[in-house]
Amino acid sequence: MNSKEKKTAPLNRTIKLTSEDIKNLTPFLHQIQKKSNLKEIENKILNQDLFEAVNYLPEKFVDLLFVDPPYNLNKKFSETNFKKKSLSDYEAWLESWFIKLLPLLKSDASVYFCSDWQTSVAVFNVLNKYLKVRNRITWEREKGRGSTKNWKNCHEDIWFCTVSDDYYFNADAVKLKRRVIAPYRDENKKPKDWINGSEGNYRLTHPSNIWTDLTIPFWSMPENTDHPTQKPEKLLAKIILASSSEGDFVFDPFCGVGTSLVVAKKLNRKFCGIEIDEKYALLGLKRLKLAESDKTIQGYADGVFWERNTLREQLINKKSK
Repeated sequence: MNSKEKKTAPLNRTIKLTSEDIKNLTPFLHQIQKKSNLKEIENKILNQDLFEAVNYLPEKFVDLLFVDPPYNLNKKFSETNFKKKSLSDYEAWLESWFIKLLPLLKSDASVYFCSDWQTSVAVFNVLNKYLKVRNRITWEREKGRGSTKNWKNCHEDIWFCTVSDDYYFNADAVKLKRRVIAPYRDENKKPKDWINGSEGNYRLTHPSNIWTDLTIPFWSMPENTDHPTQKPEKLLAKIILASSSEGDFVFDPFCGVGTSLVVAKKLNRKFCGIEIDEKYALLGLKRLKLAESDKTIQGYADGVFWERNTLREQLINKKSK
């Protein structure tokens, strides 16, 4: 090791690119320059600009569209910089490329679109023009510093939409296992709507539009990378399990380091992502390779999602180390 290289802490499990990774993975980056069929893009990362690639994608192939674009902030993403715009200009920018995605959607497709509190209204305005807006998910993003002059911002939104009234949604696949604080028993002293197990008292609850059980990837988690706005695999697992079936096609036009694609692979879905930054695209490929031998998703096991910081989730995390 070069003496000037920064040593990594023993428990730091952040995924990094080595020179060997770059050499071995670069040939697997793809670009499309003409109209492509499904087989040419299936389970691929397209390392190019969305405005170019979208012209060559097949029509009506997407079962589930996950969209996580740059928020309206001054932000540096590896070699790419995003400059903050006025809210009206940001809305116009969103619409300029979102309308190009509409022909890719099947008639029964679902769409999940990420935003922060400042851009949520602009996102809704665009989505409401073209899709049926079903719900707004708010998830707790408990990370970052506080503020002395404002409330600390620790949530983001995800808009859930469908193309039509004919769509797939599986609530049973995304139930949350919560601890029962005050267990209630019926007249026969049997548990009422809860389970008394070796790991404690739990209740399976239906999914709501408030998600407080997610952990933002950080240095000791095996899914962590240096991407500044990486979403948790658990978040994507909820979306993919709720709104797609095995074998369905998941598409992500801003795939970053490939979280949506990795989870789609772990859950036996087909996928394609577009990412303009080569470093992030390569990290996505490395994560997809790792997913061939590790199918675990933190906080998800036995067909249910476990509440954050429960004993069972801790056991899951230990097994993945």
